[in-house]
Amino acid sequence: MTPLNPPGPVLDIAGRLEDAGFEAWCVGGAIRDALLGHPHLDWDLATSATPDDVRRLFGKRTIPVGIEFGTVGVLDQFGTMHEVTTFRRDVKTDGRHAVVEFGASLDDDLARRDFTINAIAYSPRLKETRDPFDGRGDLARRVVRAVGDPDARMREDRLRALRGIRFAARFDFTIDPATRRALDASAPHLGRLSAERVKQELDKTMEQVECPSRALRLWRDTGAFETLIPSLSKVSDEALSVPDFLARPGLDRRPARRVLRMAGLLAGLGHASATRQLEQLKSSKLEIQTIGALLESWEKCGGALASALTGSDRPSDAIVRQWVAAITRTRVGMFMRLASAMWSASRAKGNAAPAPRAVHALYRRMLVIAFRDPLDLGSLAVDGDDLRRAGIPAGAKLGMILRSLMTAVIEDPARNTTDWLLQEAKRLQAADDQAS
Repeated sequence: MTPLNPPGPVLDIAGRLEDAGFEAWCVGGAIRDALLGHPHLDWDLATSATPDDVRRLFGKRTIPVGIEFGTVGVLDQFGTMHEVTTFRRDVKTDGRHAVVEFGASLDDDLARRDFTINAIAYSPRLKETRDPFDGRGDLARRVVRAVGDPDARMREDRLRALRGIRFAARFDFTIDPATRRALDASAPHLGRLSAERVKQELDKTMEQVECPSRALRLWRDTGAFETLIPSLSKVSDEALSVPDFLARPGLDRRPARRVLRMAGLLAGLGHASATRQLEQLKSSKLEIQTIGALLESWEKCGGALASALTGSDRPSDAIVRQWVAAITRTRVGMFMRLASAMWSASRAKGNAAPAPRAVHALYRRMLVIAFRDPLDLGSLAVDGDDLRRAGIPAGAKLGMILRSLMTAVIEDPARNTTDWLLQEAKRLQAADDQAS
C-alpha cells in the first residue's frame, strides 16, 4: 500500500497541537484513500484537545462547525479547512444523531466509527499507524466490514448502511457477509433519514463511483429503494446501468455531469414521476427543471430519433430542426449524452439500439443546426410588435400566427425574412377571418 504522507498544512496543525501537549492523529477517509493510493483533499484530525483548547490554540483560524460533537474547523495558511475533532465516545443515539462525551482515548474514538477501513489513525510525529480493527487488512482483502457488531453500528446511525454501499461500489470491494446481513436488516429503518441526507448520498454516489449501478443495485437488493424511493424498488439492471455510461463528475465536481447521471437513473419513471421524486428529495429548483425538461424531451423525441437512426433513410435537416427546437438549443448536448447512455445500456443488455457512429453523426448535425438556424420565437425576423403594426390585433390569434410562422421557418430557414413572414402572417389572418 502507498506510504502515508500528510500534506504540510496538516503536519503544521498536528504539530501545534502536539507542541501544546495534546495527541494529534490523522484519521478518516484521507488515511483510507492514501493507503489505496487515491487522491484525497480532506485531511482531518482527531485529538485529545477539547474544542475550547483547539479554539484557544488557533484563534481566528477556527470555525465552530460542530462544537457539540467535538468538531472545530481549522483553516490552514491556504484557507483550506480541516476538521479537528476531540476524542469521543457515544453516550446514546436515536439512530441518526448521537450524544457524545469527551475524555475518551484514541482507541475509544476509533471504536465508534462505522467501518474498519475508516477506523485507521496515523501520527505524523510518531510515524505510527493505529489500526485496532485491521482496517489495513480489509483494504488489502478489498472488503467493507463494520467495526465490531455490525447490527449495533447500523442501529447507531442508519446512514451507515448507505455509506457502506457507496464505499463498496466506489472501491469495487465486497461487503463482509455479517455486515451485508446488517445492511439488509437496516433497510426497513432507513425512513429515519431525512430526504436531504438521502439525496446527498445519491449525489456522492454519482460523483465518486465510476459505475454507479454497483451501488444502485445494492440499494435495490437490500431494500433501501423500497423504503426510500419506492418507485425505483423494482427497476431493472438495464435501467440502473444508464448512469454508468455518463461521465463521472470526479473531484472537480462538474454539476452538469452529476445532474445527467441523476436523469439517467430516473429516466424510466417518466418526466412527471421523476419531477415529483426530485421534489420529494428536496433537489434544487435548477436540477428539477433541467431533469424534467430533458426527460420530457426524451418522451417527445427519443422514439423518433431511435427509429431514424436505425432506419435506412437519413433524416432531413427539417426533421432534425424540429427535434432541436423541441429539445431547445441549449440542452442539445445534455440530451444527446443522455440518449446515448440509454442506448448504450440497451446494447449492453443485448437489445437493439442505434449504433454509436450514427448517434455521433446525428449529434454533430444537431449542434450545427442548433447554433446556425432559427429555432425559437426570439430568432424570428419579426415579433409581435411587427405583426400589430401590420394590422394583426393583439391576442391569442397573434400568438397562434407567431407559432405558425416559427413552424414554417423550422421547415425552411430561408423563409426567415421580414417580407415573407409579414406576408404569411397577413395570409394566415385573412384565412382565419374567412373561416370565422
